[in-house]
Amino acid sequence: MIVGVPAESVSGERRVALAPEAVRTLVRDGIEVVVESGAGSSAGFDDASYEQAGARVADAAAVFAADLVLKVQAPSEAEIGRLREGASLIGFLRPLDAPQVAKRLAERRITAFAMELLPRITRAQSMDALSSQATIAGYRAVLLAAMALPKIFPMLVTAAGTIQPARVFVIGAGVAGLQAIATARRLGAVVEAYDTRAAVAEQVQSLGARFVELDLDSGDAEDTGGYAKAQSEAFYERQRAELGKKLRASDVVVTTALVPGQRAPLLIDEAAVKGMKPGSVIVDLAAENGGNCALTDPDAPTVAHGVQILPGTNLPSDIPANASQMYAKNLVTLIKHLAPEGQLVFDIEDEITRGAMLTHDGQVTNDRVKALLEGGS
Repeated sequence: MIVGVPAESVSGERRVALAPEAVRTLVRDGIEVVVESGAGSSAGFDDASYEQAGARVADAAAVFAADLVLKVQAPSEAEIGRLREGASLIGFLRPLDAPQVAKRLAERRITAFAMELLPRITRAQSMDALSSQATIAGYRAVLLAAMALPKIFPMLVTAAGTIQPARVFVIGAGVAGLQAIATARRLGAVVEAYDTRAAVAEQVQSLGARFVELDLDSGDAEDTGGYAKAQSEAFYERQRAELGKKLRASDVVVTTALVPGQRAPLLIDEAAVKGMKPGSVIVDLAAENGGNCALTDPDAPTVAHGVQILPGTNLPSDIPANASQMYAKNLVTLIKHLAPEGQLVFDIEDEITRGAMLTHDGQVTNDRVKALLEGGS
């Protein structure tokens, strides 16, 4: 089997699907790896490092002719056209946000696996690229806030007086949120966090933060995959009012609330931003999906009512070396599952294979994506 790793074509994307150490693992298992020249340069991996790991460095044509192509971002229309008919593809394919990509892949008879669709089960934990990249995003979000905030994070007691620590409020205690909490605590901030899922309170507290409980009934707030469930608009309206009170005392707010396949819930309205202290910072990790803050511009930082609002769009790409290494580990584990003997075997009865599969034999195989393409919900 030949695995191809192209250079990413999306503007600003610095990650690469395989780091050299991941290449070495696949080659050791008898898999040939072809890497496009320059594919890893933005992540700090030169062509020589891939060759030393056992890969063949070639042009894009050779890479897209592979049996299995690995990408970070979803392929462009041009890239879909370059894939060999009947080949396989793995990557972040945005199945619920851009279902037309799945349709085009099916038309090309590509067997595609979307990393977003991997089931959240114990056996698939080491393949969970959403979590690995969210870890990087949560860390990076706090660093961006620390650089933008006109004060330091830790308490300092000096001859010139005592400087009080920054107050950080994290909304959403998933993987990104927990990493944001941990990073803010390491920098010395006083941290509070809120999540509709009361079950995460212990995790928040274990990181040295205070879990905030609002006077809201969120019912069963967690789905079977461990994600927060979408709530009613009436719930979100009350939630915005309650959160607005907390934001007034915060120097930094990091929002991470996402519901797969839906617009991000609106948690911070303009009134809440207006009530924050001048110089405060909001980092909105849901910017690409509509934003948790009503004033977030997904394309650029903005200032509103004296508050800096930073869009946390594709933050893993800001730390491409480690993000690529973690993503590559996820991919290698999935490849070993799909090709235990060095050749792809599609066991549709297997929960991981069936769950991650997006297209096969000229058909879109995921029911939710099929419903979106057919105009369903």
